Amino acid sequence: MPEINAASGAPASETTLSKGAFTQVPIEIIVAVGRARPLVRDLLRLQRDSVLTLDRRIEDPVELYVGDRLIARGALEELEGDQAGQMAVRLTEVADLSNGL
Repeated sequence: MPEINAASGAPASETTLSKGAFTQVPIEIIVAVGRARPLVRDLLRLQRDSVLTLDRRIEDPVELYVGDRLIARGALEELEGDQAGQMAVRLTEVADLSNGL
């Protein structure tokens, strides 16, 4: 009789295969640098070269999300060399993802 995974009720071999298969699926990570809460009337007045003030300072960490789940914090950096001008995030804190997203 096949071994059953207690959490999912699926045969253990299927659970292992499923988890392995999901490691190859790309995901989108959203990097949040700050939030703004303008009034609707101010939002409607926005035009090119308008400045929208955020709730964060330049030196504050950015937050990385998968969906609505915070997975890490870090600092924005500019890459050098062949990738000069490209932005990146150096992670300073990472959430425990051992139980999944």
